[in-house]
Amino acid sequence: MADLSALSAVLGAGLPATFTFLYQRLDNLLRRGGAPETELDGQTLSGELSLPLTANEGELTSRHGDLERLRDMLHVYRQNSTLVSTGDAGLLRLLGELRGTLEGIYGQRLTFVGEQGRAPSGAQSWQKSETVRGRMTGIDTEADDGNMRSVQDITTVEESGEVTGIRIRDRRNPPPDSFR
Repeated sequence: MADLSALSAVLGAGLPATFTFLYQRLDNLLRRGGAPETELDGQTLSGELSLPLTANEGELTSRHGDLERLRDMLHVYRQNSTLVSTGDAGLLRLLGELRGTLEGIYGQRLTFVGEQGRAPSGAQSWQKSETVRGRMTGIDTEADDGNMRSVQDITTVEESGEVTGIRIRDRRNPPPDSFR
């Protein structure tokens, strides 16, 4: 579940950089159709994102209207950066909503320097299932980027079922073909 609450005013002087980071992701999703981003200025982030930053196509499609609405509402701040202020509660709510939307699309937490009580940036997965009959994996990756989180809420795992929270494959020793 994405956190749609307002960004904290505790960001203080870091808010302009936070705004820029979030708006750049928004712009990439709308202008470039979510093309993977391989290089990011992560100085505003607490923790590390798994790169390339890749959009989930289904999430991007379902949230496209929200992204356009947020762009339209944040455009005035993009045009006039002096308006970006921690005293603007409406702006903090919009940025919180944008962050939550981006987290849902990218499947990664976006936590900024100065935020207290929030897990660091990194890969995340939330899954809910009544019954698992086959394989269900939260995160399957070749790189351990350190800040990964998988939450799975499952009622029943049948005898044929298998549930894995995080699977980190070793690039140096690939598994047999049957596991790829």
